[in-house]
Amino acid sequence: MRLIAVGRLRPGPERDLLERYRQRLQPKLDLVEVPEGRGAPGEIKRREAEALLAALPGGAFLVAMDEGGEQPDSLRFSARLEAWLGSGRPLCFMIGGAEGLDASVMARADARLSLGAMTWPHMLVRGLLAEQLYRARAISTGHPYHRAGRP
Repeated sequence: MRLIAVGRLRPGPERDLLERYRQRLQPKLDLVEVPEGRGAPGEIKRREAEALLAALPGGAFLVAMDEGGEQPDSLRFSARLEAWLGSGRPLCFMIGGAEGLDASVMARADARLSLGAMTWPHMLVRGLLAEQLYRARAISTGHPYHRAGRP
């Protein structure tokens, strides 16, 4: 699996959270960071999209992290993740910068995923996604991490 994201995550609590779950994940979650764009908002999104899409392996299954995307619960996300992993295509998740993802990225995406209706800082989304990936894999392997049935 690969996470392709805009901006460099500096040392601190956000990076610590991401690394905590990246170290636990199987298959491994590779991180590719692309530079933040400069200019007017439209130009920023266009430049970031070029860099994001250039980092995408050929034939990859792309999941765009987008506030308008699907909001599955953890069990449904686990099932989707297993299907994506079983597709035989490289699985990539993409996180845009502060301006969001350009229409060209959304058009290329095979799926859109949201972590909820609230707006999250794009640097924090990395750790939140990594935790949800770990949780989904724990569910699929029967590991007790998820604690299904708890309110």
